[in-house]
Amino acid sequence: MEAGGGERVMSGVKEIKAHIASVQDTQKITEAMYLIASAKMRKAKEGLDRTRPYFNAVQAEIKRIFRTDERVENRYFYPLEGRLPQGGTVGVLVVTADKGLAGAYNQNVIKAAKELAEQKVGEKELFVVGEYGRQYYKRHNIPIRRSFLYTAQNPTMQRAREIASVLLDAYNAGKLKKIYIVYTDMKNGLKSEVRATRLLPFHRAQFSSDHKEEHAEFSFEPSIGEVLDNIIPSYLSGFIYSALVDSFCCEQNARMEAMDAASRNAQKLLDELSLQLNHVRQGAITQEITEISSGAQAQRRNAGEEIT
Repeated sequence: MEAGGGERVMSGVKEIKAHIASVQDTQKITEAMYLIASAKMRKAKEGLDRTRPYFNAVQAEIKRIFRTDERVENRYFYPLEGRLPQGGTVGVLVVTADKGLAGAYNQNVIKAAKELAEQKVGEKELFVVGEYGRQYYKRHNIPIRRSFLYTAQNPTMQRAREIASVLLDAYNAGKLKKIYIVYTDMKNGLKSEVRATRLLPFHRAQFSSDHKEEHAEFSFEPSIGEVLDNIIPSYLSGFIYSALVDSFCCEQNARMEAMDAASRNAQKLLDELSLQLNHVRQGAITQEITEISSGAQAQRRNAGEEIT
């Protein structure tokens, strides 16, 4: 066996082994990220489940108010005739992630926000959750009215209240005529979809009830309007919190899918490299046996010539 051929074989074996080690390290990382994303999603869901009963009660109270007086006027609802004057600035709250490695999660949200902005007449003001969205609009020179840092990676009720407060201040001051939210909703455990939903003003139909309470009469002090003024901020905070958690869960689910696909691709590559390594080793063994056999034959011929 020539020295040069043996060195080339050994070099090929070392290269394949190094490639296998690199892929195995990558696979360990993707598997760890999968587990981390799964744990974060489970924790966020548990937090939402703990607060859901309160906001269900708030929603039920608003429904009770409209059952008591379905013609009540309030600035947070469409007028009785069902139309708002044309014009005015539209606010759009865009919920993206702080990180990538989540498939098309962020791109789908940005696309939906763009489509919403194109559909609505008048000026638009962007309120952005998530570093991805902030960087995207910065790169494209699109102005942002307000960005909320560190909210996407750790949605809490307190941060939802802060966002609701900013939006309500702009709405109550007349700076925003309508407010929409673009977020990702988890339809079930496996599927998600991007939703563009109006936050303010509400339609009365959102709080209509199919049944009437029998002879139920309620007295609201100091007035129905003032009670609504105090309840709506809590309801809006709850809706935003739910949207933040849903988006966060969808982000983690998308990251789990991406990491699972990466792990499976890594395993496929490892299988191919293992076959390649075995092939190189088998080739080296076969070549060595052939060369030993050839050497033995040459020695026998030389021995025969010497006897002759």
